[in-house]
Amino acid sequence: MGNLPIEDARAKPVAASVDTYYSDKTWIDSTANAQLAQLASLPGVAGVKAFPDLHPGKYGPVGCAVLCDRIYPQLVGNDIGCGMSLFALDMPRRKLNLSKATERLRAVDGLWTGDAGDRLRSAGLAGDLHPMTLGSIGGGNHFCEVQSIAEISDETSAQVIGLSKNDLLLLVHSGSRSFGNDIFSRVQNSLQEGLVAGSSAARVYLEQHDEAVIWARLNRQVIAERAASALRTGLRLVADSPHNLIETHDDHYLHRKGAAKADIPLVPLAGSRDSLSYLLKPAHNTASAYSSISHGAGRKYDRRSMPGRVGGTRSEREKLARNSFGGHVVCADKQMLIEEAASAYKDSSQVLHELVSAGLAASVVSLAPVITFKNASPAKQTVGRQRQARLQQRGRQR
Repeated sequence: MGNLPIEDARAKPVAASVDTYYSDKTWIDSTANAQLAQLASLPGVAGVKAFPDLHPGKYGPVGCAVLCDRIYPQLVGNDIGCGMSLFALDMPRRKLNLSKATERLRAVDGLWTGDAGDRLRSAGLAGDLHPMTLGSIGGGNHFCEVQSIAEISDETSAQVIGLSKNDLLLLVHSGSRSFGNDIFSRVQNSLQEGLVAGSSAARVYLEQHDEAVIWARLNRQVIAERAASALRTGLRLVADSPHNLIETHDDHYLHRKGAAKADIPLVPLAGSRDSLSYLLKPAHNTASAYSSISHGAGRKYDRRSMPGRVGGTRSEREKLARNSFGGHVVCADKQMLIEEAASAYKDSSQVLHELVSAGLAASVVSLAPVITFKNASPAKQTVGRQRQARLQQRGRQR
């Protein structure tokens, strides 16, 4: 079934309040503003919070938290549990050989060949719950990135976490992959009116949703382990925050779409592959923002418009494989390389400034991209390799 746009939903007489946490200095696409207004008029919506990474999405705006008396699956989307996980690597910056590390990270490409069933069961999930895509990054804006510490803003918090200026970190952005897609495909007929609280359909969806959130977190962990193994080092988790999920809140359902869960000690904020990322400490005002903050810089331009903006020549595309910090980008898919160019995203420092000004967060450390990994194989070749890996794994399971 095709897309059911949010504006097709039946309007209610009085729209819910929309609170925004950004100034006129932040780029907000007019389409995102229109989607906010449409979202606030959906039946059962009690309130909306919008953050500085706000941008248009397929089923509604990305970068917002929405409180409802029912469940709207489209306000979470198909990538249920998608989030950011930040890990500290057991390797100081001075020991990283950039060229060798860039080549070694190519091992993260394609399907994972580990024991997916065992890892799923250890997480409390069924061993046959979409094992073929566990440990895979996916496309779009998902990535695995080696980062160095550019600046420590909060020395005390950094020491508590165990971070110092010479450390390397790994930021992983991914979600529930084929599992989330499968769940979302089965609720397409409920997108206009939502799922009534307490109904059997709502219970089934929430059970599967909760499993997808666990699956997505495990997926980020496995991706990080693959990367650390390729780099021949160990790692430890620093922070994990999902930004596509539903939780109960004040007898309602809190929907986060591209809004990071912030009722936790630390939250990663992703920049582009040519701008700083940040590790944030949620501040006092997050409770008024439904315990949510921005998860990243947010898109400035949509993917369809990017081929006309960058990468028109071979030399321009080659430049896209480097960044101004001296780092490398691994992305063999030319279309994705262009669509995910740094210029497609807002200024992450401006997003941080707005969050700080609103009393929502403070920066602990800023992180510079060293190696951004998207994929190591061209699009057609990747599909072929995935099919071959599936057949091989099925053969081993028989």
